[in-house]
Amino acid sequence: MQGYSVLHPMGWDAFGLPAENAAIERGIDPADWTRHNIAKMKEQLMAMGGSFDWSREFMTCDPSFYKHTQRIFLMLYERGLAYRAESMVNYDPIDRTVLANEQVDANGFSWRSGAKVEKIRLKQWFLRITAFREALLTDLDNLVKDNRWPDRVLSMQRNWLGKSAGANFRFPITMPVKTGQAQESVHVFTTRPDTLYGAQYLALSISHPIVQIMAESLPELRAFIDSTASMPPDSKVGFLLPDVRATNPLSMLEDQPELVHESLPVYVAPYVLGDYGEGAVMGVPGHDTRDHAFWRHSRGSEPVRLVVEPSEPERRAFGNSLEASKDDVPYISEGILTSNCGKLSGFSSSQASTHIVSRLEEAGAHAEVTESWRLRDWLISRQRYWGTPIPMIHCNSCGAVPVPMDQLPVALPKVEGSWIRGKSGNPLEDAEGWVNTKCPSCGGRGKRDTDTMDTFVDSSWYYARFADPHNPDLPFGDAAAEAHLPVDVYVGGVEHAILHLLYARFISKFLATTDLWPSGGGPSNKGEPFRKLITQGMVHGKTYTDSTTGRFLKPEEVDLSEPNKPRIKRTGEPPNVSWEKMSKSKYNGVDPADCIRKYGADATRAHILFQAPVGEVLEWHEEKIVGIQRWFGRVWRVIGKVRDSYTPPYEQAQPQERSSTPSSTSPPISESDLSDAGADLWAEVQRTIHSVTHSLDKTYSLNTVVSDLIKLTNRLSSSTTTDKDDDVSPALKYHATTALLRMMAPLTPAFAEECWEALHSPISSCIADTNAQPKPQIQSSAEPQTQTKDSIFAHPFPAPSLSPIPTPITPNPFSSSSIARGEPNRNSSSSRRKKNQTCAVQENGKLRFAVEINTPPEYLLTFGDGDGGGTGGKGEKEGMGELERWVLREIWGTERGRGWFEGKGWDGVGEEEGGDGTAGKKRWKRVIVVRGGRTVNFVV
Repeated sequence: MQGYSVLHPMGWDAFGLPAENAAIERGIDPADWTRHNIAKMKEQLMAMGGSFDWSREFMTCDPSFYKHTQRIFLMLYERGLAYRAESMVNYDPIDRTVLANEQVDANGFSWRSGAKVEKIRLKQWFLRITAFREALLTDLDNLVKDNRWPDRVLSMQRNWLGKSAGANFRFPITMPVKTGQAQESVHVFTTRPDTLYGAQYLALSISHPIVQIMAESLPELRAFIDSTASMPPDSKVGFLLPDVRATNPLSMLEDQPELVHESLPVYVAPYVLGDYGEGAVMGVPGHDTRDHAFWRHSRGSEPVRLVVEPSEPERRAFGNSLEASKDDVPYISEGILTSNCGKLSGFSSSQASTHIVSRLEEAGAHAEVTESWRLRDWLISRQRYWGTPIPMIHCNSCGAVPVPMDQLPVALPKVEGSWIRGKSGNPLEDAEGWVNTKCPSCGGRGKRDTDTMDTFVDSSWYYARFADPHNPDLPFGDAAAEAHLPVDVYVGGVEHAILHLLYARFISKFLATTDLWPSGGGPSNKGEPFRKLITQGMVHGKTYTDSTTGRFLKPEEVDLSEPNKPRIKRTGEPPNVSWEKMSKSKYNGVDPADCIRKYGADATRAHILFQAPVGEVLEWHEEKIVGIQRWFGRVWRVIGKVRDSYTPPYEQAQPQERSSTPSSTSPPISESDLSDAGADLWAEVQRTIHSVTHSLDKTYSLNTVVSDLIKLTNRLSSSTTTDKDDDVSPALKYHATTALLRMMAPLTPAFAEECWEALHSPISSCIADTNAQPKPQIQSSAEPQTQTKDSIFAHPFPAPSLSPIPTPITPNPFSSSSIARGEPNRNSSSSRRKKNQTCAVQENGKLRFAVEINTPPEYLLTFGDGDGGGTGGKGEKEGMGELERWVLREIWGTERGRGWFEGKGWDGVGEEEGGDGTAGKKRWKRVIVVRGGRTVNFVV
């Protein structure tokens, strides 16, 4: 409606564990189950009237799509960005499958088979996302500009990337002789080298090589490792490695305090991340909250060593170190080193850090300045059936060999029999006809890789496929990429703020290094996939649980005869009531089809948009949809009243002269038609257009769009039913009503279309009863969506106008193209309304004169472009804002102002160089409007 070519596609991210498990529970092939659900969801979306381009539809579980996912994997493999390595996993020995952490219950048992989950090392496939970590971090700065991405998403990505500056220390380790490795070293990364004097233990991750070596001979350690599957990430539990001690590297230096020569215990602790640093931390309980909690749990009341204390200014706020020790609170800030640090006592934290690292480097590489990243390579292997097969073949002679491109896709085999009925394991391992194949390299026996890819791999590039969805040979062509990428506006849940968006950025940046998208969207885009990101909130439903058992209750189990006093039918007791994310398991979901049948698609759509801002949680109150229905009723009555009182000019023409559609340009309204009430109504229309356009284009505050349209409807309803607005011309009411309907059209397309048709059709029984309300029907999206000339969507979305009437009669002397010569604009509000504001006109800050002008309309003060309305306008080079042009037009409309402009030779100077053929004349450099138009300064 604004003249742009818009690509608004729809597709289905269809692989994954939930679909596979649901299919197995029902004894159905996952492919059949998935396609059935897609068909149902598509039917619901079409019923909602969404303007999706179904010609570009695809599903990620279709071989025609995932052949290209496999191609991208092979492109990564060719560049050394895909590789196979061992990784620690949760393993279900009965189902013979790997489990995610959330699939392991609190006692360490599999949620599916009930088996005790084991921790094992398994060879799996990784994508080397760390090769792009610097670009992934630094290019976040581009996404900050113009609020392209929400701050919280950018912050979450920075934290996940986790770049930290610090030092690596090497702690010598003494191990039992029976391990065969009596002397080892553990490398520890820390961001606080100044706390090295306070190290009281080392903690290793469960995947650390030393831990794995010792687990082979220590059954109790193996049992502890297996038990960690059910522990929370911040667990304080640890396993003390017997006969293993560590030495503080400071002991290698001379003249150090005695405390650094004490050997340190070594623990295995689940709170230590195996993929951060080297999978080891130095425990400093005096200066780290987690270390302190772990120490207290493991060592009881054993004293905590404090080596940093507040500086004198900080001491007043925190208290001295002795008080901190007495209260058993770690001091986690930087400060000055205490007397426990020997000769470094009194050094600041930064000075001590530099000194410690420098001396240890000189003493023999016991330390080095370095950086660490939280980000680790992306593990994509899944020991599951329902996913994209990894296109690799394993040969005893050649090793891992990629499937040739011309043999893609490696399609999933059809599953049959016992696996569908719940047999354990990955069926791909038992599909002999599929697994056994020839090695592409030597022609000998080979076996296909039976892992499938993480579903995030599919969603990391699917947006790009929409640019060229029917290309059989490539994921997308370079011409299509240049035409459609990057995505202009991307909408998604904030729960995907880290993984999905980070993976999409990684793959997008990789594709920008290939022939598929060589420009990467241009130098300023740097291969980013999405220009603008909107994070939508979740829909929460009212949830009932049994207060005794905590069991979620089905709607039919709750007596809602008194909505404010629900009761459990079986017991008569009140249930617990909460608002939670809609989920089938919580029985709090709503079927969109039911709402559409009861209220209509447009009422349901408008209700969803009105209830909460896009980025916030929406609590579903179905009973409130009646408010939207009442709004529709008011709009319908306004249509009837306006249609009864006004016939658009195109309908007055002779049939052979009549256009088949009402003109989208309002016909002229004479000066006498514009009463004070009419001017007020048109000002309200302009305010609404500004507000709605701003919400749709800038803030995406769709709830305020509905609110604004309701307010305008109430104003129009008042103007068509009360005596005080009888002097508003029918033509103006008509133009205001058409603006309302065109603004409603994107939100309520069927209802707006029906109202438009009623407004422009001969008076008939369909609108004779203005108390009636239409029951809009939505055209099936399965049918061709053609628009006739009479469609509301053939007309432009209303654009804000500076004129107080629909169509200016004479040129605007301060239009965006030029300052017109000739008589002042007699249709300016300055010639119709009382002058009620003094405007001081300055040149380079010096007052030249003052004139009386109108107060600028509210919509200009609220939604004016640039810095207008109080902080200065834009310079000519950038283009003036609407407030600046409005004020200059008002000044031009006065005799004193026009004479001054002409005396300066500015009467024909446009905003753009040579815009009206008068290049070279003297002009201003900038116009600054402040105090709501009470002061204007021309910088020359």
